[in-house]
Amino acid sequence: MPWTNQTSIIKFLLLGFGNPKEIQILLFVVFLVIYIVTLAGNLLIVALVVADQQLHTPMYFFLGNLSFLETCYTSVTAPRLLAGFLAEDRTISFSDCITQLFFFGALACIECFLLAVMAYDRYLAICNPLNYNVIMNLRVCLQLVSASWVTGFSANALVVGMVHQLSFCGPNEINNFFCDMEELLKLSCTKTVTFIMVPFLFILVSYVRILHAILSIPSATGRSKAFSTCSPHLIVVILFYGTAIVTYLRPKSSYSLDKDKLLFLFYMVVCPMLNPLIYSLRNKEVKEALERVMDRKIFLSNL
Repeated sequence: MPWTNQTSIIKFLLLGFGNPKEIQILLFVVFLVIYIVTLAGNLLIVALVVADQQLHTPMYFFLGNLSFLETCYTSVTAPRLLAGFLAEDRTISFSDCITQLFFFGALACIECFLLAVMAYDRYLAICNPLNYNVIMNLRVCLQLVSASWVTGFSANALVVGMVHQLSFCGPNEINNFFCDMEELLKLSCTKTVTFIMVPFLFILVSYVRILHAILSIPSATGRSKAFSTCSPHLIVVILFYGTAIVTYLRPKSSYSLDKDKLLFLFYMVVCPMLNPLIYSLRNKEVKEALERVMDRKIFLSNL
């Protein structure tokens, strides 16, 4: 039923994957496990950063914030995704759709800024180590993180506010498992998209400088140690921005609805699960912190 303006909107229909019931149940189990692993991994990182004194450094302060963000980020879409595998009614009200769109967009924007802050932190640690502790003190860390959260929510509030005022002239079917901005714009009479790449460009410049500084280190051991401190963050940046760029910026002629949904799944569900694994498996300090916390718990339980 065509709509002429946003006052007639009541609900949207999330088409999801449209697989047979047997496959839907299997997908529900698979993504439930992924969701639980994502929550457990990221909350474990947050707990370690809070509990272990040796992780009270700027790098791990930012990592703890990123892990907390990933917990919120995946919780915006995963419950609706899981419900869609089992529920017969896949409709979502206009207000719930806008709310999901707001938090998904805001948290994605915050992650862009947090990754840029973490790149700046690694840049200072490698390129200006003598002044690192003076520049990156607790007050500066709090200001950078606060600015990321405030900017993300504020900027996305403006965007979602404009979406709320759009006129819709198409059907109410969203060919995805959540309220995606691009799908809403397809249903709208208004064709306008804004994509901000400033944090990505900042990260790119930071890593060019970092790479130049690492290559300037005379010893191979020094270069290896310096690169190991920023390689987990670099992998996370590549996963996050690589998937986002392929999802949103590839040529229109290469669009495929099934591929798009798989990319969205990787972007929103798999990446948040991989991040704590990347930092824990490749980071000796995180492993040692986990061992200290476990030893402390065993000691206390024996008292």
